Amino acid sequence: MYAIYICLIVSVICGALLYFANLYTQLNLHYNLHEELYLSNQSLVNFALGNKGVEAEVPVDENTGIAGNYEMKNYGLLTLLLARSFVRNDTVASAHFIGYFGKDKIAVWLANYTNPLSFSGAVRLVGDLRLPSEIITPTYITSAMNKLETVGEIKISDRELPEINPAFKTIFDGISAEKTPISEIEKPNDSIYYNSFFNATKEVYVRSNIVARKNFKGNFVLRSKDSLFISKTAVLEDVILAAPKITFEEGFSGTVQAFATSTINTGENVVLNYPSVLCVFNKSTEPAGIKIKKNNTITGAVVLFGNTMEMPRENTIEIAEGGRIIGDIYCAGKLMLQSTLYGTVTTNSFFYKNGSGIFDNLIYNVEINALKQPPYFISVPLFETKEKQYGILKKVL
Repeated sequence: MYAIYICLIVSVICGALLYFANLYTQLNLHYNLHEELYLSNQSLVNFALGNKGVEAEVPVDENTGIAGNYEMKNYGLLTLLLARSFVRNDTVASAHFIGYFGKDKIAVWLANYTNPLSFSGAVRLVGDLRLPSEIITPTYITSAMNKLETVGEIKISDRELPEINPAFKTIFDGISAEKTPISEIEKPNDSIYYNSFFNATKEVYVRSNIVARKNFKGNFVLRSKDSLFISKTAVLEDVILAAPKITFEEGFSGTVQAFATSTINTGENVVLNYPSVLCVFNKSTEPAGIKIKKNNTITGAVVLFGNTMEMPRENTIEIAEGGRIIGDIYCAGKLMLQSTLYGTVTTNSFFYKNGSGIFDNLIYNVEINALKQPPYFISVPLFETKEKQYGILKKVL
């Protein structure tokens, strides 16, 4: 009897060892397959970038049997790359915002139909300059000493601004999206509203005009017919905002593309992470503009364009002191820049106002540095170009 019990115990142990060995082998094969899928997916992304965004047929890997495909589509002003690698019932997918690297390192592009550029206080311009005159004249508006530092080549600019990318106007014609009531959007773990970039874009109409105490992540358009007020209690990541007027409360932090036809205003200490866009398209004869208060940090682009040749002084961007813009500013109108800019400013004219008056084409106590953008930074495509070397802005899945 003891011998039978011992044989039974030994057989159970041996069977368990064989079972666990088989499980380990299967698990090892599973992880190896997924590793191959991840590597294949990364290669697929690199192939798409090297193919300059042109969709092409991807052959099946003969060694692993892994197949793949990718597609490109627009999401606001950004280009979205969707890549899938699959074999049998296993799939690895990834989504990236991509863009192309700019070659020009222009710090200031000022249209040549107004007064020459002047400065006051401590001004630092690093990068090439396109100005109405090669001479930047000092203007004394305070008792402080004037100091100008320029690094780069100065050339005479044209009368009209470089034409903005037609895609900017297309956005305001309408964004392809499924109109979806917020009650029908699933909330994983009852915490955030999430929509994958592999799904259709969902458009949510904000009836109260206030976005507060809600978390939206991913493929959403939040729209209002009148205005949107974005509370600092809202959490928005990679979301599109669309309304005639958009306001961000003091202290808000997130990643958004905001499109308005009248005004965009930000409170103090607002942080808009990379890649964010503030864009106003003025299609009317009424004044329009963007007002950015003190101590804002914006990484992406600030854009104002529209009917400026008929009314260039009605469109204004005002950026208060103490902040930092990493990216590009395009202003088809008048710009008052008091925060540091690491990027390029393209504008019809500058202005500066204080208690003693308004000064045309004057920059005051500011640094504009086109060479100080981070190595990973890829600008929002303000202008069309034939030469495109694509890179990844951000991985979103």
